[in-house]
Amino acid sequence: MSNCRAILRGVDEFFTQVGIAANNGLYFLALAGALTIPDICGALESDNGWATGAKYAAWFDKHVASLHTPGWRSGEPILSGETCYQFRCSFLHQGTTHHLASNYSRIMFVECGATSNIFHMNVLNGALNIDVRLFCLEMVTAAQAWRGGVVGTELYETNLTKFVARYPQGLAPYYFAGVPVIG
Repeated sequence: MSNCRAILRGVDEFFTQVGIAANNGLYFLALAGALTIPDICGALESDNGWATGAKYAAWFDKHVASLHTPGWRSGEPILSGETCYQFRCSFLHQGTTHHLASNYSRIMFVECGATSNIFHMNVLNGALNIDVRLFCLEMVTAAQAWRGGVVGTELYETNLTKFVARYPQGLAPYYFAGVPVIG
């Protein structure tokens, strides 16, 4: 298998695994993975291949935020790229669900199946409530749609060569023959 095939499968496999985790109740893993998707996508289509808060927010606003625009607050999305980036930072770096600069007192992810109601993208007592499974799957769906539009572009293809991938038979010259590695 060529390295390019392994890398392409790595991007798809990453998105797929986030969805699998979300659909199987592995919500901490699914949420951590979903929150990195805008970073990954923003970096893959950038001039230097690096993620930044601005790239994260721009990618999220372009590909996900429109799903969360109910028409209140002058048509602004309930969850913007900036707010999602703040949450990403607090969740991944401090293990919290609130950020001092956030518009919300905290963001609460409701597990599906806990009630017959779906609590998704609503604000109660200053806290943003999001269905964790729906959110993760929305991020995956947005990323897959985005990828369909950037495959073949120079920036994407250049940055893709550095993306982490799983190599079932190892990765020369760093491998033990036949031992799967992620690298």
